[in-house]
Amino acid sequence: MELTDTPEEAGFRAELRAWIAQHLPQELVGLGASTARLPLLREWSRALSDAGYVGLTWPREYGGGGGRHAQEGIVLEELARADAPHHVGTIGLGMAGPTIMSHGTQEQKSAHLQRILKAEEIWCQGFSEPSAGSDLASVRTRAERRGDIFLVNGQKVWSSYAHIADWCILLTLSDPEAPRYRGLTYLLVDMHSRGVEVRPLRQMTGDADFNEIFFTDVEVPVANVLGEIGGGWEVAMTTLLHERATLGFALTGLLDSGIRRLLTLAVSNPQSAEPWLSQIAHEWIQLQALKLTAHRSLGQLDRSGMPGPEGSVIKLAWSESSQRVGKLARHLLGEEAVLDDGFWHYQQLRSRGNTIEAGASEILRNIVAERVLQLPRSR
Repeated sequence: MELTDTPEEAGFRAELRAWIAQHLPQELVGLGASTARLPLLREWSRALSDAGYVGLTWPREYGGGGGRHAQEGIVLEELARADAPHHVGTIGLGMAGPTIMSHGTQEQKSAHLQRILKAEEIWCQGFSEPSAGSDLASVRTRAERRGDIFLVNGQKVWSSYAHIADWCILLTLSDPEAPRYRGLTYLLVDMHSRGVEVRPLRQMTGDADFNEIFFTDVEVPVANVLGEIGGGWEVAMTTLLHERATLGFALTGLLDSGIRRLLTLAVSNPQSAEPWLSQIAHEWIQLQALKLTAHRSLGQLDRSGMPGPEGSVIKLAWSESSQRVGKLARHLLGEEAVLDDGFWHYQQLRSRGNTIEAGASEILRNIVAERVLQLPRSR
């Protein structure tokens, strides 16, 4: 495991940092994951792609860079360092695209992969349901075969980007009589189809990052099946493995940015900061440990081509650290917290969702217990 950049990686980082400084629109600095400036975000994403900083590990035949995951990690770190938004097609790049490459037909690859890289298609994920959040084998959104189409009916929830998405990776129940795990079919669904309704879920921040999706007699061509009919479970596992492939670098980059802000706040408010110095130091140490874990995860990914459980460890620790950092900042600001530039007030409210999204903390603790500590299953 290398903890510092190789000379080649250092050169790549320097070039990238200079490129970001030259091309990042000021209007996007600090925008984070908000989609409020969607046209500008698409332009920024296209610029990242044209410059060769998107799809770095994708095969060249699909428009990628054919490079190593270390470069992808550097891009995520440097974007966070510059307080710049990531590519708007996060789900397409990290989940839909790799799954299409693994299981898709040549027609599906040609139709979607290049467009994902260029932000011409934005994707969302249709996995979780009101009664089947983390238990994917219990999904109840039905896909009934009618000749050359599937007729889809059901509901999905917690779907990030669904309100702006062009396409959805959708896990459905196509054979309710089949044994558990065997009756699922994975579909690529055009979000502009008749019968698709998206209802944003308003959060305490005022944003609506998550959505419900309702499907009412939505016609999906059989040609849009990804993998085999009834083989959706295996395809979904591919998606979930890729979801965490470089998650550690994205999250530690965000936490690094937040802790740098916290340190700046502490220096400018020394009297308010003094009672909290040990806690601030604890969060800085936690960040360094997470960075080392992210490097270890990346080394495993480069060696085996498959991500290990480190992504779950990082996501769990990051989500709770993010909440603590927000609270510390509010302590330092005191009564002025709601009157500051708005960053920390927003951050504390938004961080409440960190322990739920992308795997609830309770589920991640089970994964760590079973896959890392080798403890017996709790059920």
